[in-house]
Amino acid sequence: MLTLMAAALCLPVAAPAAAAVGEQHRLANQPSAALRDATHRPDLRVTIWYPAKAGARERSIDIPPDQPLFLVGTTAPDAPFFDEARHPVVLLSHGFGGSARMMGWFGRALAERGYVVVAVDHPGNNGIDHPTAAGSVLWWDRADDLKVALATVLADPQLSPHIDLARVGVAGFSIGGLTALVAGGARTDPARMIRFCHEHPEDGTCKPQLEFALSNEEAAATLESPALAAERAKASDDHSLPGVKAVFAMAPVVQPLTPASLSAMRVPVAIMAGAADVTVPPTTHALVAKPLIPGATVTILPDVTHYSFLATCSAAAVKEVSVCRDAAVQESAHQAAIAAALELFDRALR
Repeated sequence: MLTLMAAALCLPVAAPAAAAVGEQHRLANQPSAALRDATHRPDLRVTIWYPAKAGARERSIDIPPDQPLFLVGTTAPDAPFFDEARHPVVLLSHGFGGSARMMGWFGRALAERGYVVVAVDHPGNNGIDHPTAAGSVLWWDRADDLKVALATVLADPQLSPHIDLARVGVAGFSIGGLTALVAGGARTDPARMIRFCHEHPEDGTCKPQLEFALSNEEAAATLESPALAAERAKASDDHSLPGVKAVFAMAPVVQPLTPASLSAMRVPVAIMAGAADVTVPPTTHALVAKPLIPGATVTILPDVTHYSFLATCSAAAVKEVSVCRDAAVQESAHQAAIAAALELFDRALR
C-alpha cells in the first residue's frame, strides 16, 4: 500500500490544487427512476464538485452538518470555477444505500486536483429516500443514471464550458464499483448473481444488507415481477458510456457481471478492496475480475473492511451507526484510494 501511495504522489499533476472545492446541484429527468423510486418520481439528483477560486465561502457537508455522524469536509456552494479551462470529468457512483455526499471524501479530493466530479443519488437505493426492492436489483440502470447526469451537465450553460468530454473517467464503491465497470463496458446477468447466491449463500453479497434487508429470494422475486419485466429485458444490453477512458472501482460487486464482457473491456481498470471485507469479499469479487479484465490492477489493502470506504465515521457514529462498527482504518484506506485513483486518472485523462 505504501509503495502504491508513494508512486502516485510522485506523479506530475497537470493542474495545481484548488484553494477550494465548489459544489452545485441539478435535478435531471431519468425515466427508469420512476420504477425504482418509492414515490415513482422520474427524478435524478446530481451533485457536481469542481475546483473553485480562492476566497469562495465554504460550508460543512458533513452528514448531518450540525451533529455529524460522517465527516465529509467543506465545499463552496455555487462558487466560480478555479479557471476558464475545460477539465477532465470523473463520474461517481455510491454504494448500496449510500449517497453522493457519502462519497464526498473521494469526490472532493479529485476536485482539488483539477477534476470535475459528477455524482448522483441512485433512485430507490440511496440513504436519503425510502429504499425499494426495485432500486436494489436494477443494477444496470445505475450506469444509465451516470449517463443522464453527464448529459445534464453538458446541457447546462454554466457547467458545460468547463467540461472536457474527451477526458471522462468513472469511479464507484461497492455496487457503485459494479456501476463503474458497467459504464466501462461490462454487462450484467441477474441470473448469474441469483445462481451464485444459491451456490454460495454464505457470501456477504448474498445476505440481507445492513442498509436494506432484502434477501436473495426477495431479490429474485422482484426481478421476476411483471412490473419489472421490460426493464429486466435490458439487463444484458450495453449500458456503457461512450468515451470513458478509465475505471476505478472500490470493493466492487463482480458476480453479476458476465466473464465475457469483463474480458472484452478495453479501458484501463484499477480495483481496490480490503482484505478484511466480509460484505463484498475480494476472493469472490475483486480477485475474480483480475484475470478477466485485460491489464487490470487489483490492490488488496490489509486490515481494510468494506465500510472503510464510507465517509469517515465520527466517534458518535461508531456507537450509533451499524455500518461504522465495520469501518476500520478509514484514513489509510481513503489515502490509498485517492492516490490510486489519481494515478489512474492522471495517466488516462491528462
